[in-house]
Amino acid sequence: MAESRLLIAAGQAAASAEELPFGVRLLIEAADQVMVIAPMLPKRFEWLSSATDEAREQAAERLDSVLDQLGQLGAQPEGEVGADDPLLAFDDAIAKFDPHHLLINLRSEDLAGWQERGLLESLHQRLRIPVTFFDVPGRLLP
Repeated sequence: MAESRLLIAAGQAAASAEELPFGVRLLIEAADQVMVIAPMLPKRFEWLSSATDEAREQAAERLDSVLDQLGQLGAQPEGEVGADDPLLAFDDAIAKFDPHHLLINLRSEDLAGWQERGLLESLHQRLRIPVTFFDVPGRLLP
């Protein structure tokens, strides 16, 4: 049987691993390899002025939280902070990891930043792999 590779995009982190939806936990447990990207999500002015240091730090915090939660579920993921353009972050991670499934946990529409609006539609048009979007309750790390 072929090895299953799951790419997780973390735009927010759950309060705990137990807060992840059951189906999401099943996808994670079934994957042979897991990679997490935490795209930088700067505010528009930060992005225009190339002042993305804070957004990088926030993405690193999200990444650490998600990696820790995945470890609690028994996964041994690799991870990295993604580019400040979410589409570029996805392109880079897909080229590097060649996933079989993409699991996206971006902020809900009412909390989404300017770069997240329309992102799912763009990804569905560009990708030829299954994409699952989910939302979790809990803390919202910037």
